[in-house]
Amino acid sequence: MLLKTISAVFLCSSTVFAAPVKDENRSGTVTPVPVSTIPAYTPYKWFAAAAYCTKGAANWTCGTPCAANSDFIQYAAGGDGDATPYWYVGWSPSLASIVVAHEGTDPTKFLNDLSDMRVLQSQLPLSYFPGISSNIQVHGGWLNTFERSAATTLATVKTIIAARASSNITVVGHSLGGALANLNAVHLKLQLPSSNVKIVTFGEPRVGNRAWADYASTFDITRITHSRDPIPAFPARLIGYVHPEGEIHIDAAGRWNACAGKDNPNALCSTGELANVFNYNILDHLGPYGPSAVFMGTIFC
Repeated sequence: MLLKTISAVFLCSSTVFAAPVKDENRSGTVTPVPVSTIPAYTPYKWFAAAAYCTKGAANWTCGTPCAANSDFIQYAAGGDGDATPYWYVGWSPSLASIVVAHEGTDPTKFLNDLSDMRVLQSQLPLSYFPGISSNIQVHGGWLNTFERSAATTLATVKTIIAARASSNITVVGHSLGGALANLNAVHLKLQLPSSNVKIVTFGEPRVGNRAWADYASTFDITRITHSRDPIPAFPARLIGYVHPEGEIHIDAAGRWNACAGKDNPNALCSTGELANVFNYNILDHLGPYGPSAVFMGTIFC
């Protein structure tokens, strides 16, 4: 029944989103990711998975996801798992980086969120994003969600920078957490201009308009998508949403493909693979992400 409900929501929405739109990268250039480089993404996968499992706890004890990055030193955590997804901030000696992670959400709730009025775009408030162009607009609902934890995460990052004498910041998340990671990364860079900010997300939806995608593409960003996961297809390009660059798509055979441009239409990339709106599988949203077979979601904690 659960999967039937998800399918009904997606298919009904797809009838609206199926109209042709301009391809961001007409060439559809795809380059295989060297197998030898794939293990480098493993720490980020486990950090994103851990965001579901820490549940705002003060200690870094959440089973396998936490054990996979056992040297991580957590400084702060919060959220309620509902209006404010769980988040945590700390220091990774292995990465020599501050890590900020945001929890995603249940696929059924997520698809419902995408169908409500919060898909309307909003300008970024200068109090959080000083100097940002007024042309840049993002999903209003996710912007509101980001704001609920922004002050605390920023204060914690400043504390760690002072303690560790490092301005390297890595922001991660899966699903909705990926959207929040994008917003948080831009926020941190604008608040801390000398910082080095890296973004790694998994199964993230589109966050904002073309101006947002252009701006986010100037960051060190990697968007990992998996097979026929429908979440990266939302919100629709038809209503003005565009993905930034940086996609790595894991196909059904487990091959990693670097997809050039924004919303690459090649069938080896997420946008191209979902050109047929009936060709989706909501379970692909959960994983597995890569050879270490990392699945993400509360049911895997």
